[in-house]
Amino acid sequence: MELIIPRFLKIPNNSFFLFGPRGTGKTTWLNNEIKNSLLVDLLQPDQFRAFTAKPERLKELVYGNPDKKVIIIDEVQKAPELLNVVHSIIEEKKGHQFVLTGSSARKLKRSGVDLMAGRVLNMTLHPFIAAELEGKFDFEKALKQGLVPLIIMSNDPEKVLNSYTALYVREEVQMEGLVRNIGGFSRFLEVVSFSHSSVLNISNVSRECEIERKVVESYISILEDLLLAYRIQVFTKRAMRATIQHPKFYYFDAGIFRSLRPKGILDRPEEIDGAALEGLIAQHLVAWNAYSGSQNNIYYWRTRSGSEVDLIVYGPEIFWAVEVKNTARIRNEDLRALKSFKEEYPEAKLYFLYRGKEKVLIKDILCIPCVEFLNKLKPGHKEIA
Repeated sequence: MELIIPRFLKIPNNSFFLFGPRGTGKTTWLNNEIKNSLLVDLLQPDQFRAFTAKPERLKELVYGNPDKKVIIIDEVQKAPELLNVVHSIIEEKKGHQFVLTGSSARKLKRSGVDLMAGRVLNMTLHPFIAAELEGKFDFEKALKQGLVPLIIMSNDPEKVLNSYTALYVREEVQMEGLVRNIGGFSRFLEVVSFSHSSVLNISNVSRECEIERKVVESYISILEDLLLAYRIQVFTKRAMRATIQHPKFYYFDAGIFRSLRPKGILDRPEEIDGAALEGLIAQHLVAWNAYSGSQNNIYYWRTRSGSEVDLIVYGPEIFWAVEVKNTARIRNEDLRALKSFKEEYPEAKLYFLYRGKEKVLIKDILCIPCVEFLNKLKPGHKEIA
């Protein structure tokens, strides 16, 4: 019997898109949360052919099953023409709820998602967060294998992790015809992994890949559309000091980052561990924010003089500055950037996350073990005390 771990994502009353990278558990979550639904599975060749050839067949199916008020269309991006039919049925206001799942938003962006604005919510299922796993959360394993349900719930996580990206490239990129040169794209995936948890310099990535800058920019957009990566912008509100303009780049999961990051004799393990740790914190904050209603924005802060705070969470009721260090000790120099940020933004709450075991308050900076911070990060909570 499959172990079901409750997720923090909640079913809304309205129709909604449910996005999420492959393996994050969309189907398992829907099966657990929704009963007595009508399913259109576009991964099934016969259903794919039927609904792409005649999208209006969806109306026939819905009207032929009046007892089914919830209609799930799985991998809706494979037949974006169905969105017009869905929109038409929703406009009739007969109480139907549509759940439109997908692992890629790329085709939908070009095929009428704006038409659905205000009628269909956008929701995302992320990798597990620590508070969902509760006592099953293993911090060290999370740093190495990540928290993608498909991977960590398997009998051989290492094997599944190593094959995950290859499957993604083949099924999502190659089959959808998103890029012409799969070899070049695969090389890009490795090269851009060096930018994980770092400021993204597209010119440098282009030079390392030996690929034109505009192609690299399109590859990054593909990663974001496939929900494999995201960028966060620099925090500039009411800035008194000059800040840089380049965004930071993150793969969506620490384990996926590790599987893509080339390793050699000259690579320091602590450098990779540090990037994985910051990425693990960032992916938790992104998921926590999404499940809390996405009222906040996540940034980072870096001045032209080089002072940097890893993550800034800013919203109507929250203003956090979060520094992440792969260290078991707290040194004064590690707190310097947070102190500089506090001088400019005295309203901010300061958090220093580290690999130690004690929670201490140093002036205005709350120093918390990473494990404790992650376990206490729950949707709706506005304080990490």
